[in-house]
Amino acid sequence: MKYISTIFLCCIFSLLAQAQQLDKMFDSSATTAHIKVRDTYKSTRIIQGQSTEMLRKHELDFRVAHRFGDAAGEFGGSKTFFGTDNSTDIRIAFEYGVSDNLMVGISRSKGSGDLQQLYEALVKYRFLQQTTDNHIPVSLAVFGNMVISGMPSASDVASASHFEDGADRLMYVAQAVVSRKFGEKLSLTLIPSYVHRNHVAYMDMNNMFALGGAGRLKLSKRLGLLAEYYYPFRSQESKDYFKSAKGLTFYNPLGVGLEIETGGHVFSITFTNSTAILENQFIPETVSSWKQGQFRWGFNISRRFTLFGKKDWKK
Repeated sequence: MKYISTIFLCCIFSLLAQAQQLDKMFDSSATTAHIKVRDTYKSTRIIQGQSTEMLRKHELDFRVAHRFGDAAGEFGGSKTFFGTDNSTDIRIAFEYGVSDNLMVGISRSKGSGDLQQLYEALVKYRFLQQTTDNHIPVSLAVFGNMVISGMPSASDVASASHFEDGADRLMYVAQAVVSRKFGEKLSLTLIPSYVHRNHVAYMDMNNMFALGGAGRLKLSKRLGLLAEYYYPFRSQESKDYFKSAKGLTFYNPLGVGLEIETGGHVFSITFTNSTAILENQFIPETVSSWKQGQFRWGFNISRRFTLFGKKDWKK
């Protein structure tokens, strides 16, 4: 467990090396007819999950994401102004384009549930980009992050927030993101995901696979309708324990939203049943249900700046 960070980083760099070789293979056969598809999505993220969009080289993206409290149900309604009196998670991030196909970033999140005060380092590399003539039929990127909690250790040894040492504070995500744009209006994405948490609560899972799916329907030049869904493969034994011992039922994360582009800003209004923002938490730990009114609205704001030269990010 304590060496998982080294193994994780080695895997990421190995994927990047293979990706660069594959990218060169496609480039070697490229002609002027192989025009790359642009704007599969308007942002590097869809609702909470990653898209295959990237920052341009030398672009700095300042991002703010916010999730409010339950809009309805026991803890929502008019008494909390439909959740706006509360916040379940807040994330502030800086992400940077090392090249047109490689971006890195850091972030700080409030966190949700047992683990809070989260610091994240991330990397994403795109090694295939769809072309208009279907020479390359899909866009493909890999994403990975490492997250550490800065909160004090809890006294309860069965809690996810009880840390014996620094390694217990770490968790990781690795994803492949596959997208295709169909015509001018429809984009679809598959996101196979792997979540590893060094330390979890009793009967929780250190390792979890999930399959995500997302889409975008373009409504106008600057407006798009978004949808996103994840299916985590949690064991039945774990589900049964949490339901009987703690009264917790796990639900699949589901979100819908509107994506709005306004010049250098990309603004999204979202509705999700997830309380957390980071993949490390919302994939394995969503315990809120749309049917019980435990959904919340939120927003994502992205503001891009070009460093070390002039380049129009929309082109």
